[in-house]
Amino acid sequence: MTADPHSPETGLRDRLVRTGVDLVDAEGVHALSLREIARRAGVSHGAPRRYFPTHLDLLSAIAREGFHELGAQVRAVTEGEPRVRIAALARAYLDFAHTRGGMYELMFRHDLLESGRLGLRDTSLPLFAHLAELVALARPDAADPVLTTGALWANLHGIAQLRRWGSLRLATGTDDVAPLLAAALDAHLGPAAGRPGPPAGPASAAVGGGR
Repeated sequence: MTADPHSPETGLRDRLVRTGVDLVDAEGVHALSLREIARRAGVSHGAPRRYFPTHLDLLSAIAREGFHELGAQVRAVTEGEPRVRIAALARAYLDFAHTRGGMYELMFRHDLLESGRLGLRDTSLPLFAHLAELVALARPDAADPVLTTGALWANLHGIAQLRRWGSLRLATGTDDVAPLLAAALDAHLGPAAGRPGPPAGPASAAVGGGR
């Protein structure tokens, strides 16, 4: 039976999740205790247990909201050829990680991922599949578009994390991710049309000189 969205029970459950979303955005993952969420939602500290048997259940419900919001941003990118759309999706991903740092951290916490409560088949996997479809169109010569997509996503995730940790500025002197994003796209999709490939190295020069 489908829950009635207007019932008091469903309304309270949604309020707890929404309170958690607001709390993680404002104060980070460390603030997400059951007691604090209940206090801010205006209910007794035991009330969340009626809907979320464990802390992980509530954290997973909050993280799913993050995946849904990121997914909505991804689905909104519909204009342009595949590489242009991939670049737009990548920027949306990096912007989300930067502006919603607490939520981003929660979404990829290993204990939530390993618990199985996040429902990855319904949250992150559709986003990955969507990106893989675009990669297959942008790189029709790729032997394994899924593997290429995995490498690109790992690259984006790394950029996002280094930026959040402050390591990006320490290593490069700037938090500007645009040059790194362009390099990542070139590395995994090939140079953009009209952009020259990498300069020939010593090996290439030797081959050319031997002709």
